[in-house]
Amino acid sequence: MNPDLLWVLGLLAGAVTLFVIGKPRMDVVALLVLVALPLTGVLDLQQTLAGFSDANVILIAALFIIGDGLVRTGIAYRLGDWLVAKAGSSETRLLILLMLAVAGLGSVMSSTGVVAIFIPVVLGVAARLRIAPARLMMPLAFAGLISGMLTLVATPPNLVVHAELRRAGLDGFNFFAFTPIGLSILALGVGYMLLARRWLVRRDAANAEPPRLTLADLAERYRLSERERRLQVRADSPLANQVLNELQLRREHGINVIAIERRQRLRTLLLMASGNTQLEPNDVLLVDIASPAIGLLGSYQTLGLEPMPLPHSYFSLHAHELGLAEVALPPESQLPGKTIQELGFRSQHKLNVVGLRRQGQALEGVLVDEKLKSSDTLLVAGAWRDIHRLQGLSRDFLVLSLPAEVAEVAPAARKAPYALLSLAVMVGLMVSGLMPNVQAALIACLLLGAFRCIDLDSAYRAIHWPTLILIVGMLPFAQALQQTGGVELAVQGLVGGLGNAGPRLILACLFALTALIGLFISNTATAVLMAPVAIATAQALGVSPLPFAMTVALAASAAFMTPISSPVNTLVLGPGQYRFGDFVRVGVPFTLLVMIVSVALVPLLFPL
Repeated sequence: MNPDLLWVLGLLAGAVTLFVIGKPRMDVVALLVLVALPLTGVLDLQQTLAGFSDANVILIAALFIIGDGLVRTGIAYRLGDWLVAKAGSSETRLLILLMLAVAGLGSVMSSTGVVAIFIPVVLGVAARLRIAPARLMMPLAFAGLISGMLTLVATPPNLVVHAELRRAGLDGFNFFAFTPIGLSILALGVGYMLLARRWLVRRDAANAEPPRLTLADLAERYRLSERERRLQVRADSPLANQVLNELQLRREHGINVIAIERRQRLRTLLLMASGNTQLEPNDVLLVDIASPAIGLLGSYQTLGLEPMPLPHSYFSLHAHELGLAEVALPPESQLPGKTIQELGFRSQHKLNVVGLRRQGQALEGVLVDEKLKSSDTLLVAGAWRDIHRLQGLSRDFLVLSLPAEVAEVAPAARKAPYALLSLAVMVGLMVSGLMPNVQAALIACLLLGAFRCIDLDSAYRAIHWPTLILIVGMLPFAQALQQTGGVELAVQGLVGGLGNAGPRLILACLFALTALIGLFISNTATAVLMAPVAIATAQALGVSPLPFAMTVALAASAAFMTPISSPVNTLVLGPGQYRFGDFVRVGVPFTLLVMIVSVALVPLLFPL
C-alpha cells in the first residue's frame, strides 16, 4: 500500500467520521475535502474542482429547477392530491403508493430526476396529513434506487454492464432482463420500509417548531366544518341565470355562497362568488349555511337546489385556490359598531365572512346584521390572492393566521399544461437516448422559462446548493482512489482470495465488494470498474458471465447504506432532516436483504 493511497484513505476516513458525528455540516466537510485533496499531491487543483463541471451535478441542479416549476404550476400538489385521495388517512397505503409510483417512473427515466420531482410532493402530503417527512423521504429515496433494478435503461450502470458484455462478445441483457429481480426487490423494499419507518422519527422532534394552523384547524375553530354544503342548481331552478346580489340568499334563507364549481368542456372551474356572479344551470354551489340545526330541505326544494355529496371539506378539496384567513380589528380600526353587511367584504374585498368569534366562542346563526366589537375576530374565505391583498390594509384589518396550505398556492397554475409539455419533452429525450440526460433537463428548464412557468429568480432559489456542494466535494475521491491503486487492490483481493469458492459465495462477495466501493465513488464508476472483473472471474471459473454481470449491476444500484452513496440519498437528506447514522441504521440491513435475494434469484434466472 503506497503512501499516496494511505493519504487518500486517511482523508476519506476523516470525512466519513465527520459525517457520522454531524459536525460541521456535511457541505462544509465537502469544502474541507476540496481544500485538502490537492495538499496530498494525488490530484491537482483542476482535477479536484472538476466536479463543478460534472454532467451529473448540472443535471441535479436542472432537476431542482424542474421540480420547482412543477410546484409553481400546481402539478406537484395535484399529484399529492391524488396520493392523498387514494391513500385516504392511511399512512401505510400512502407509503406503498408512493414507492410504486416512484419506482415505476424511475424505471424509464432518471431516478435522480424522479426523486427531485417528488420531494415537494411528499413534503406537501406530509404537511397535510401531519406525518413527519422523515417517515416518507427515505422510502422515496429507496424506491428511486430500486427503480434502477427494473429495466435496462433505468440507470447508467445497467447500460455500462450491458456494454461490457457486448464488448466481450456476449449477447448482453434485453430491456426487461432486470424486471423479475427488480420487482421482487421492490416488494421487499415496500415491506421493509413499512417496518423500518418507525426508526425514522426525528429525535429532536420535541424541539421542533409547532405545526402551523391548517385550513381544517381554522374551520374547526369557527365550527365551519359543520355548516359546509354542496348544492347543485337544477335546470328548472328559479336561481338559474340570476345574479347573487338580487337573490338575498344569505338574509332570506341562511345560505352564504362561497364559491362555484362550474363544468366547462373537459374540466371543472372554481369561481369565487361575488355579488355580480350569475348562477347557471348545473352549477355546484359551495355554501356556508347559517346553522346546521336549521332545516333547509324545504328551502332547497323551493330554490331548485339538489344536495350533493361532500366527502371532505371543500376547502381541502380546493386548497390551492380557495383559502381561509383569520382577521382581527386593530385598535385604530373604525369598523367596530358596524355590521358585517355594512363592511361590504364581498363587494369591496371579494371575500366572504364565514365565521365570527367573540370572547373565544364561535357565534352561530345569520351574521350579516351582527355588530362588530373591537375584540372580535373574523374568518374570511376567498381566493388566496384576495386574502394576500387584505394583508396590505393594516389600518382596518389585521390578518392574524394564514394556514399552512398557503405555501401550496401555485402562482403559475394556468401554465400547468406547458409544464407538463416540458416534462414530457425531457422524459421523451431521456428514454429515446437522442441526447444526454443533462441536455434533456436543460432543454426542459429553458422551455419552463419560455412558457413563464418559472422565472430566473425562483429558478436560482430552487437549487439546493448544499446538496450540490456535498456531491462536488465527494466526486474527486473516485479519481484519487483509481490513481493511487486503491480500487485495483480491492479487486485483486477478490479474484485471488475467492477463486476456489463456490459460485454463489463468489456472487455474494462480488455484490458486497461492489456495494462497498459504491459507498465512496459513483455507481456508474463502480460499474465501469467491476463489470470487467465480474466477466473475467466467470470466464476463469468456466461459467456463464451473465449472472456475475447482473450481480454487479444490481449491487451498483444498492446504494442504501449512507447519504453520500448516491445523489438520490443526498437529495432527501435535508428535507428528511436525517443524520448520517439514520441511513446506516436503515440502509445496511436492507442492503444485506437485497444481497440475499439477488444471490438467490440471479442464478435461477441466469443459470451458471
